[in-house]
Order: sequence, then structure tokens, then C-alpha cells
Amino acid sequence: MADELVIAGKSFKSRLMTGTGKHRSVEDLQAAIKMSGTQIITVAIGRLNLGNPDEKTILDHIDWSKFQILPNTAGSKTVEQCLFTARLARQVTGSNWIKVEVIPDAKYLLPDPIGTYEASKQLVKEGFVVLPYIGADAVLAKRLEEIGCATVMPLGSPIGSGQGVLTREEISIIIEQARVPVVVDAGLGVPSDASSVMELGADAVLVNTAIAQAGDPGLMGEAFKLGVEAGRKAYLAGRMTKKQYAQASSPQEGIPVSTGTAR
Repeated sequence: MADELVIAGKSFKSRLMTGTGKHRSVEDLQAAIKMSGTQIITVAIGRLNLGNPDEKTILDHIDWSKFQILPNTAGSKTVEQCLFTARLARQVTGSNWIKVEVIPDAKYLLPDPIGTYEASKQLVKEGFVVLPYIGADAVLAKRLEEIGCATVMPLGSPIGSGQGVLTREEISIIIEQARVPVVVDAGLGVPSDASSVMELGADAVLVNTAIAQAGDPGLMGEAFKLGVEAGRKAYLAGRMTKKQYAQASSPQEGIPVSTGTAR
């Protein structure tokens, strides 16, 4: 049986989600998408210029028949703004998938747990497939699962910081308790960050800035693909038990033992 990521009844071979922001060019974006092997791509609908029908946006540069579009509510500081953006996203894209982001804090860009919960609860009622971006809060993650969210998406570290996984222990608890996919989102800087959370048992990761701002976004996209795959395989294989003391990897039986001084 194929080991696939399943969200809201849809199956995906890739466990690497990617973003579309911060790329230096459309060519860089397209190279990153191709080489990463991603199948789920998130787009900040609120930051697109939808008022000018003659101006091309990110939506025009991607063949969406090949990907699952995941609109997000980036830029929303309140529940009301989040709901407005989500409803607009469904009209524009025709997709009922939505990544919920409610972020009133402009300095650290940490998600509002109360606003995220309230917005997610309403959007679930309206028939959206809700993927909420949250702090690494196990209690909140469980509450979001209970109201019908399709995944939970705890941060590794602040958005765009590239600090890696600063919330490893908290993410471990979320993974242990979750009955929906856990997608680690934000702060991953290098493929080993992605691999490390996949080894813990995370179901997927979402990476944007680390790929978009790399010297070669296409190559970095491929590197993250391999990191995710390696981490997933390590998790499925099951790591060895940690031991307090050293243990020889070669058998000792049959090795001659010296009984005197060599001449």
C-alpha cells in the first residue's frame, strides 16, 4: 500500500507543501515548484491585486490542474478579516480549502490562538476544508481537531526566520495526540529541519522562505523534497533504541586474545 498523505479524503504522494511568496522571479517560483515535487501550493489571496483584470498574478503562472491550491488568509489581523479573505478565496479559486492565519502581531508574526479558533470554527460550519496555522500549542491543536479542522499546522519557529525547529518537544506532543495530519509550518531553514520533524512523525511540512530566498530556489526545493522523504522513511523504519553506553558494532566472538608479549 502506498504511503500517501491524506487530507480531507484527498491523497498526495508528496509531503512537502510550498508557498508562492518572496520569490525573486516567476522563473524561480516555477523551478522551485517543479524540482520540489510539491502537490499542494499555498497562495496569499489577500495580497493579490484582483482589482485589475489585466494584471497577471501568481494564479496565472501555475497550471492549477496539476496542483491542489491552498489559499491562505495571510494579512488578516482579526477574525472578520480572516472570514472575508476566506470567502473571497473560495470565489476566486473555486476551492473550499483554506489555510487560516490570524496574525495581529506585526513584529513576531505569531498567530492569535483565540482568533484562529473562532475563525476556524465558523469556516468549518461554512463547509471549508480548514488547515489552521498555530503556535505549537497541543491543547489548541486538539480543540481545532475536535471542531472539524482537516489538519493542524504548528510553527517550528517564527515565520520567515529560518531559525529551524525551536518547538520540537511541543510538536512531539501534538503529533502524539493528533488524529488528523500534523503539518509543521514556518521557520524551517534547511532540509535537515524538515527531515527532523518528519522523523518525529509529522505528516508533512510547509516551506516558503527557505526555498524562495535560497541562492538557487530550484535546487533548494529539490533538497527539501529529499529531506522530507528521508525523514519520513526514517520514521517508518523506526530508529534504534538510544543506549547510555557504547556498544561495539562488530561481534567480539572469534577474535584471538593475546596471552603474552609479542616477540
